[in-house]
Amino acid sequence: MSTATIIRSDLRADFPGLMTAEGKPWHYLDTAATAQKPLPVIDATVRAMGKDYATVHRGVYARSADMTLAFEAARRRVAQFMGGQEGEIVFTRGATESINLVAQTWGASQLKRGDRILLSTLEHHSNIVPWQLLRDRIGLEIDVCPLTEDGRIDLDAAERMLTPAHKLVALAHVSNVLGSMLDCRRAADLAHEVGAKILIDGCQAVPRLPVDVAALDCDFYAFSAHKLYGPTGIGVLWARAEILAEMPPWHGGGAMIDRVTFERTTYAPPPQRFEAGTPAIVEAIGLAAATDYVEAIGVEAIHAHEVALVARAREELGRLNSVTLFGPDDSAGIVSFALDGVHPHDLGTILDEEGVAIRAGHHCAQPLMDHLGVPATARASFGLYSDESDIEALLRGIERTRRIFG
Repeated sequence: MSTATIIRSDLRADFPGLMTAEGKPWHYLDTAATAQKPLPVIDATVRAMGKDYATVHRGVYARSADMTLAFEAARRRVAQFMGGQEGEIVFTRGATESINLVAQTWGASQLKRGDRILLSTLEHHSNIVPWQLLRDRIGLEIDVCPLTEDGRIDLDAAERMLTPAHKLVALAHVSNVLGSMLDCRRAADLAHEVGAKILIDGCQAVPRLPVDVAALDCDFYAFSAHKLYGPTGIGVLWARAEILAEMPPWHGGGAMIDRVTFERTTYAPPPQRFEAGTPAIVEAIGLAAATDYVEAIGVEAIHAHEVALVARAREELGRLNSVTLFGPDDSAGIVSFALDGVHPHDLGTILDEEGVAIRAGHHCAQPLMDHLGVPATARASFGLYSDESDIEALLRGIERTRRIFG
């Protein structure tokens, strides 16, 4: 199936980053790391930083009031995009900070020595290290759910492992290495059956899968704007309103307070309680523009588009005896592989000379690399702007690499 039948090929023109300085097409296959930005997002951030710019929440002058309305409208827009409520959306610097916020507020106040947390083998370091820091601080135990043979989180194993001692399950919705998708609703049901909360790392899911936090029945959901075709420097933590209400503040300063004296400080209600200091105003406006852009195309259409590209890429790479593929056939927008006798970094360097950008390394998932028995993989990841020409360029670059390495 031609991907042109799913998403219009002229959408590539919306992304100035897809051209080289010489005006040639750049075959960008690193969207899982960070997505290129469309003109509507760029324009929205330029306006917000330029003629519309003012501080939010504090100024009594008209432009500040207008920017405050736009900033809070961005919060409502994000809530609508993921099926939540405005008061459940906390703006952070990214998913990493979102997960750390949960660990250092909810975790530090609700968990105690001997409680257990369940992670999985494929988690990003951002969903491992914060829990280790908390473990070392209060004496938690961390369990690791294994994977199925094709690289999915093994929820049958999770069901056997979970006990009432488990207070939190923290899992990736989509693996940033394998592209394997989690059955979030089943994972949530398993966690809730033993009285545990569940946190979902949605970084790779939000740009390519419909996400409805109410339908998923999760307790926390985190993602970064820059993977959703938005700016860097801003992310989202969604959490149930009743959970946020019980969480103590994390950072102290302006905006997160109710009343300050030297004897005592009282705090603002969520979500402002967790947004100390001047927020990422421009970035929030850009994030709202990104959700508008993605919804105008349709997340279902983006997913179908990427599924077709993954199928084509895996089929072509599978024809090469020197290539080892990782992950399931129906991975979401991501194809990780190894080329026999060639380090992924060398492959990435040669592909760069051919105008092809991939990711090469451990992808902040070293425990998964250990599980796969490799130090690193090459990763090609697609976006809504990707097409068959990117796969053809990738294959040409791999063939050149094979000739160079004999």
